[in-house]
Amino acid sequence: MVIKVFLATASGSTAIKKKQQDVVGFLETLKVEYTPLDIACNEDNRMWMRQNVPEDMKPSNGIPLPPQIFNEESYCGDYETFFNAKEDNSVYAFLGLPPPPGSKREEVPVGERNGDTHAKEGEEGETAEEGETAAEEAAEETEDSKARIEEDEEAEEEADEDKDEDSQPMSEEEEDLQSEEEEELRQLEDEDEAEAPEEEEDE
Repeated sequence: MVIKVFLATASGSTAIKKKQQDVVGFLETLKVEYTPLDIACNEDNRMWMRQNVPEDMKPSNGIPLPPQIFNEESYCGDYETFFNAKEDNSVYAFLGLPPPPGSKREEVPVGERNGDTHAKEGEEGETAEEGETAAEEAAEETEDSKARIEEDEEAEEEADEDKDEDSQPMSEEEEDLQSEEEEELRQLEDEDEAEAPEEEEDE
């Protein structure tokens, strides 16, 4: 099973870039093998992603944004559902992968809970605890990163609003006032030009 993460390497959105980094960074922390697929430079990847994201998971405009996560051909989710899975400590289930050996979510058959098995369980338990600690640390970093992403999205929205306000056409009153100011400025320039020759004649 191959985990596919659809990304946009040339995205101009800071929020999208941070979301992509969060997903990729968390998968690397858990040592989950994945294949990054760029939709910015590969039209086939873009079309495949759009066609295979379920309709009920697409935004209102019908165009899903990266990152989008798949297990082979099966859709796993987007950034929000991935983040929720981390909060619930259910990332492996989200990805459709079996939990690592020794994981708390993996039950050991009763028949194996004796003899040398206990020693192995102890070793696996330590490994699982290390993995879970790393996952918890990565989750905390992701929470902080998500807060920064939300701040960046708000800043981008405010910047767009400011651009819209600056681009609004002037009212008739503003145009009249600007015309009067330009007319007064032209009159002053004409007066200065008329006074200049008189001063030269006096000399």
